[in-house]
Amino acid sequence: MSHLLTVSEIIDDLRVADEALRRFERLYWLSSEHFFELYNQGLLDDGEHLHDFSQWAGFCKLRRRRLEAFNRLSEEQVARWRKSGKPIHLERREPMVEPL
Repeated sequence: MSHLLTVSEIIDDLRVADEALRRFERLYWLSSEHFFELYNQGLLDDGEHLHDFSQWAGFCKLRRRRLEAFNRLSEEQVARWRKSGKPIHLERREPMVEPL
């Protein structure tokens, strides 16, 4: 059974992931994008920093999944607006989305 996420939960997860990624980037002087590429290629040591690297990779994955969910929701909404042919009226609401 999957858990539906609210947009607020997605945005909160993105904030937490971004803060964690910035912390690791400051510690290791390396962008998360470059870290994740090296990590996925198995080029990083698995010694004393294994715990940090595992967490860092986890936050990279979380950020990617939440951005995909948020972008998918936005794209679906824009497509509905365009299909209607009516002026776009933004509403404050809290839709639920299926996480990736």
